[in-house]
Amino acid sequence: MKTTLTITDLQTIFADLSRTMSDNFQLLTDLDAAAGDGDLGITMTKGFAAAAKVAQDYTEKDVGKLLLAAGVAMAREAPSTLGTLIASGFMKGAKEVAGRESLTLADSARFLNGFVRGVMDRGRSQPGEKTIIDALLPAAEALKSAKPDQAIADAWQAALHAAEAGLEGTRQMKALHGRAAYRGEDSIGKVDGGATVGVLMVKSIAEAVR
Repeated sequence: MKTTLTITDLQTIFADLSRTMSDNFQLLTDLDAAAGDGDLGITMTKGFAAAAKVAQDYTEKDVGKLLLAAGVAMAREAPSTLGTLIASGFMKGAKEVAGRESLTLADSARFLNGFVRGVMDRGRSQPGEKTIIDALLPAAEALKSAKPDQAIADAWQAALHAAEAGLEGTRQMKALHGRAAYRGEDSIGKVDGGATVGVLMVKSIAEAVR
């Protein structure tokens, strides 16, 4: 039973994240086109490809530094609203696990919680405002509530279920941020593109550690 995530595991996860965003390019583009300017597919593909390249080339032992470097790469290659928010999430989450050579389940929970706080602080947003937070916060809470001896794969699967429920919940929310907010009440009835990215992130991790 796997109980920690190593540098090699994180390199695999980032490769999976990059592939997942590329595979879902059209889905993200279509969701964003309905609410924003339609660039979500390209920015997420470029941003996660850059993060994966940084992870693949990483030769140190500190997982916090790897996650920080991924955030810097994301900020550089995907300077869109969501790209900047995700970059901020990686940078904030990285500080929570600085100095570690691997991540326990508790470390993973600390990282994801820090990630969410980084997104909330940078975006000045809260749960219930139809953003990526509505998928990632439930996932972070699921990880935090996992039993200490639980397999990481099982914990991330529970986090995925929580994220998917959070995404579905955005369907009934009115967008309050970004271009989607211009649609007002018309934004109700569709799931959020950012929250979709959040679910794809958690899904990639859950599948990589399974």
